[in-house]
Amino acid sequence: MTPTEVVQKVYSDYKQKVEKARKLAGRPLTYAEKVLMTHLNPMEGQELIRRKSSVDLDPDRVAMQDATAQMALLQFMSSGINQVQAPSTVHCDHLIRAHVGADKDMEVAQNENKEVYDFLQSVSKKYGIGFWKPGAGIIHQVVLENYAFPGGMMIGTDSHTPNAGGLGMVAIGVGGADAVDVMVGQPFGLRWPGVIGVHLKGKMNGWTSAKDVILKVCGTLTVKGGTGHIVEYFGEGTQSISCTGKGTICNMGAEHGATTSIFPYDDKMAGYLKATGRSEWADMADQVASELCADPEVLANPHDYYDQVIEIDLDKLEPHMVGPHTPDLARAVSDMEAAVQKEGYPNKISAALIGSCTNSSYEDMDRAQSILDHAMANGLELKTPLMITPGSEQVFNTIKRDGQMATFEKAGAIVLANACGPCIGQWKRDDIKEGESNSIVSSFNRNFRARNDGNVATLSFIGSPEMVTAYALSGSLSFNPMTDTLTNKDGQEVKLTEPKGDELPSKNFEMAAEGFIPPTTDGNVDVLIAKDSERLQKLEPFNAWDGNDYLELPILMKAQGKCTTDHISPAGKWLKYRGHLDNISNNMFTGATNAFTGEIGHGTNVLTGETGVAYPAIARDYKAKNTGWVAVGDENYGEGSSREHAAMEPRFLNAKAVIVKSFARIHETNLKKQGVLPLIFENPADYDKFGQNDRVSIVGLSELAPEKPITVKIKHDDGSESQITVKHTLTDDQIEWFKAGSALNKIAKDLN
Repeated sequence: MTPTEVVQKVYSDYKQKVEKARKLAGRPLTYAEKVLMTHLNPMEGQELIRRKSSVDLDPDRVAMQDATAQMALLQFMSSGINQVQAPSTVHCDHLIRAHVGADKDMEVAQNENKEVYDFLQSVSKKYGIGFWKPGAGIIHQVVLENYAFPGGMMIGTDSHTPNAGGLGMVAIGVGGADAVDVMVGQPFGLRWPGVIGVHLKGKMNGWTSAKDVILKVCGTLTVKGGTGHIVEYFGEGTQSISCTGKGTICNMGAEHGATTSIFPYDDKMAGYLKATGRSEWADMADQVASELCADPEVLANPHDYYDQVIEIDLDKLEPHMVGPHTPDLARAVSDMEAAVQKEGYPNKISAALIGSCTNSSYEDMDRAQSILDHAMANGLELKTPLMITPGSEQVFNTIKRDGQMATFEKAGAIVLANACGPCIGQWKRDDIKEGESNSIVSSFNRNFRARNDGNVATLSFIGSPEMVTAYALSGSLSFNPMTDTLTNKDGQEVKLTEPKGDELPSKNFEMAAEGFIPPTTDGNVDVLIAKDSERLQKLEPFNAWDGNDYLELPILMKAQGKCTTDHISPAGKWLKYRGHLDNISNNMFTGATNAFTGEIGHGTNVLTGETGVAYPAIARDYKAKNTGWVAVGDENYGEGSSREHAAMEPRFLNAKAVIVKSFARIHETNLKKQGVLPLIFENPADYDKFGQNDRVSIVGLSELAPEKPITVKIKHDDGSESQITVKHTLTDDQIEWFKAGSALNKIAKDLN
């Protein structure tokens, strides 16, 4: 099915489905509810209680980036299906390391990653998957340019899949096993989300950009405030934000934990569809436009229909910066100088970076160029190295044609490949040493400790491309372009002008699809995996549950504080092993902080008494001795990327359960998919009861049932015992995954 045929199918009965959904609900609907309900399978008979019911949905397509696609496709190959049952694409964007510039970096990536690219291309050709070659662009930018459409639904094996909400799509980040469900023709399971409304009033002006909207929302909701909800933007302010600006806001909604984010259809979206060669899609959307937004009653009385309403006046919104180490530590730029002095942040900026899937659009590039043009015309020069990542081949070619590229190069900026690069940790730095404290600024979406450059001492701050450009000219974290001046080479004081830029190129985009191989199905193609490969490994099924309780298991790791998927399974240098479960398991928990000792990535082997041992080595010893184990975590455990490796590695190394105060949505689902019990303290204070040498028993598993608490017994090192109660969110189907050993085992059994 072609992309246009997908759109035609959705719109052919969209209005009728919405009307039916409205009758089933018995009330007016939010826009998010309309899109979800028109994709229910089946629409009737499913209980729709917010944040409680589990539902089945039929997404319109699947998108995978190369790092997560490897494991997703290895799992798909195990299913026995000979062709994907839903339109699917692979995008090679995560494995290209940023170092000296686009051309050389691409050459290095092609050589280093050849066997992975060959595998992905061969498996795509064999099973009918569209393949976007390295350099074609970052997955979410390419999806926005080619596949996203208002009223549609997609899933993607990357947490920033919600970027497509900028084009009115319900787009949800998932683990690879969820993608496999849809690719084999099964529905996508989801806990029916709540809906948070963000009411945008007024219109942005001056230095404020779309990025500042989401930075403000992140500061309001924190990293877990959106969990279990879709965030829906509404109000007159939405119409003043470009389509790609809307994408920026939805993209970074992953940082406050939301299931996804979405904007209603408007003229900005129609204009973007037309500029990207999809006028026919815009015409079709116009025919159903009355249902590509919340119902009038919802907009008139939002507090009656949204679980929470956040009000933002764009006329008064200030530019913001967030960080370091977390995306919800938000401050107005005008407060940064005081924060630098109070917190002792290094004021000198060592690097400034523009791009990533969040901010690499034509508009972003044009507004950054306007600042540099004015600066150079007034004798100003960059004080900090500036790196720029265009989001796609299409954007790259268009800014080369329209002159933005020439401005960047004249200013001395380094233009990187159309790839994730430093945002995902693919950044080779030559300017600092490991452990050297320094501040960087970027327009990325994540700033966890060591996320960008692998250096735990780097302080990463996030802002808009405009603000990052201004910081690069000043070299100072305490600079405020709205009030401060810079001294040029002649000793004159210069105040930067407010950024300006076009949302869309006046000559439309330079359409470029040289990097795309359309889907075909050729069962005669051999999937390329070398027998001695260190990067790719065929999967062996996990063992099914043996029917017994888990008794006296050691605690491999108790995490102190924030434990994201970056801490559980770091990226950076480990990305090359994403297709080899055994090898990549050597990074398991290497970024986690040991709550018993304060060490990072090391613990105690309770079977040998040896201390200061790397967690993967301990787990391998336990596995060799047929000993299962548990991990214990804090709030929002598994926050961040969708990488299912953070669940597959513990499963591979014999984890039986993870017990935490609360989970991030995607990671909890990934654990379920792989057959690891994700358990939640009924009393969060019970986290403190677990000692380093304690043994943990999880009992009554033969009676495991939805919403039924589980008893956990703790045998302490001093011989005393404690008993606590834990909760879980397993449904009947998910309990069957656990019993089968994994969701994939259950799929294979059902299909065969």
